Amino acid sequence: MIEDLKLGLGTAAIGRPQYINIRQNRNEEHSLDTFKHNGSELIHKAYDLGIRYFDTAPGYGMAEELMLDWRKDHHPEVEIATKWGYTYTAGFDPTAKIHEVKEHSLSKLNEQWKVSKHLAPQLKYYQIHSATLESGVLENDAVLNRLNEIKEEYGLVIGLTTTGENQLEVLQKAIEIERNGSKLFGLFQVTYNVFDQSLAAVAKDLDAKLVIKEAMANGRLFPNTRYLHYSKAYDTLEQMAEKYNVGIDAVALRFCMDSIPIYKVLSGAITNEQLTNNLQAESFEFEEEDLDLLKYLHVSPQDYWAERKRLSWN
Repeated sequence: MIEDLKLGLGTAAIGRPQYINIRQNRNEEHSLDTFKHNGSELIHKAYDLGIRYFDTAPGYGMAEELMLDWRKDHHPEVEIATKWGYTYTAGFDPTAKIHEVKEHSLSKLNEQWKVSKHLAPQLKYYQIHSATLESGVLENDAVLNRLNEIKEEYGLVIGLTTTGENQLEVLQKAIEIERNGSKLFGLFQVTYNVFDQSLAAVAKDLDAKLVIKEAMANGRLFPNTRYLHYSKAYDTLEQMAEKYNVGIDAVALRFCMDSIPIYKVLSGAITNEQLTNNLQAESFEFEEEDLDLLKYLHVSPQDYWAERKRLSWN
């Protein structure tokens, strides 16, 4: 059934030409109009294939604009999640030195909300984009009070996304925040994958919906000669792909679905073929012994995030 799909579509990679990832095969560069057209077509394709959860943000270049255009006249059953806190600054220039600027101020929240609110009525989730302890956003009463006003006025679920080796600390702090006698946050978008499994320690205890991002570890789950320390993991992932007759991408996504209780896991597909392959994750479930083998592939969060910091925009 469509409503049972765990796969959602993340729009970061279709909203801007560069993303933090490992690109092994560079695609032909296209004009901005072609890029926009392709992004819109992928959103249509995702819907046709049964996906009903779409994640976007103003920090994702034209992604929020694509969602605004697409949802205007149809699809009342769709759930859209967007965010505030990042501004896209690269101007679609592949040589840009700075691609985005983070700002967790009340003025930035109000500025971006003026646009994002037009995603209603499909807009269901409004998130702080990459909440960290360092930004102080979880201690900013003006921001938290404003988010609660938006929650109550528009009937939205307020959430946040996290990044970094201390993401569990962020979740534990956020889940305790209340306004008017109830929890402020009802959704957390968290990095979780075969390599960084730290979320598993708290997933069952969080009284909130979990949405998983970076399920493929920014491309590091695919065999790559630059990452020979993952050779054994690559062997295991390839064995699983062969056994279940799917790609490594589907193995990675299914791992997230089967190993912890989640609401959605995001596909970062940029082509119809990738999206179709990702959806193969909905076609099987892991046998318990295979799930256990994948759990053995975890690395320390410190090592995982130190390596991620060295990835470039491409």
